[in-house]
Amino acid sequence: MKYLVFAHRGASHQYAEHTRAAYLQALADGADGVECDVHLTRDQRLVCIHDSTLDRTSSGTGDVSDHTLRQLRELDFASWKGANMPPEYGGIADQLLSLEDLIDLLREAGREIALAIELKHPSPFGLKLEEKLIAFLMKEGWDPETSRVDNISVSFMSFNPDSVRHLLEKAPAQVVCQLVADVKPEDIRESLGPLTAAAVMTILRRALSEGERVIGAHAVGLAGPGIDYVKAHPKRIRAWLDAGLRLRVWTVDSPVDVELMVDLGIQEITTNRPRDVRRLLGGQLV
Repeated sequence: MKYLVFAHRGASHQYAEHTRAAYLQALADGADGVECDVHLTRDQRLVCIHDSTLDRTSSGTGDVSDHTLRQLRELDFASWKGANMPPEYGGIADQLLSLEDLIDLLREAGREIALAIELKHPSPFGLKLEEKLIAFLMKEGWDPETSRVDNISVSFMSFNPDSVRHLLEKAPAQVVCQLVADVKPEDIRESLGPLTAAAVMTILRRALSEGERVIGAHAVGLAGPGIDYVKAHPKRIRAWLDAGLRLRVWTVDSPVDVELMVDLGIQEITTNRPRDVRRLLGGQLV
């Protein structure tokens, strides 16, 4: 069995997620691919940021969508991690990446590399996010039939079934991944309060149910369950694998979880620790 190892937001255990340093380290660690999340800025540029807000991972505050790319480049996206970056990984001002920056960085990898792009929803721009992404990739030379840009093989992911269905109109099913994760009421209530949480829970449960149906109907070629989902639903995971689906499981960091992936026959592993996971898998890698 051979496995693909994706660096989750880059080598994000070592350096701040989504930064130039994290992705350069992922390449140095020998990751087979890297994963990124994308949002649209106020001036309609695609940027590699996980949250819809800036507060957790930058020196800024407010919504990503309320800022231009130029304004975002003035913020510090790296210092919060407290990691010392080597000079060759750039300075603080170099760490924010647009998707264009990331594509250019991967072009320079000197080898085949996979790029898994997650489209983040809800987005204030709705499915315009998908349209902008496809238009950007076409401009970069993306081939819709092979889903490649030069040395980069591109796949698309979302928790939102509407996003997935829209992507299936643009890209081959084998490179479209429906993400799924169990909804935890306590996490929602803690951050939103009881009334808002109840409404959000309803939406998330509906999305999960629809996502499971998308996977069960083999509308996509990739299923993307979280590690907790894998442990909670072993029969469903086995059924998906037996049906010939590729599974891309996130976020697999511990030796115990890597061992579980091997035992199950999971083909693609997303991790914050690409070097450690590659070491644990030994020679069983593409």
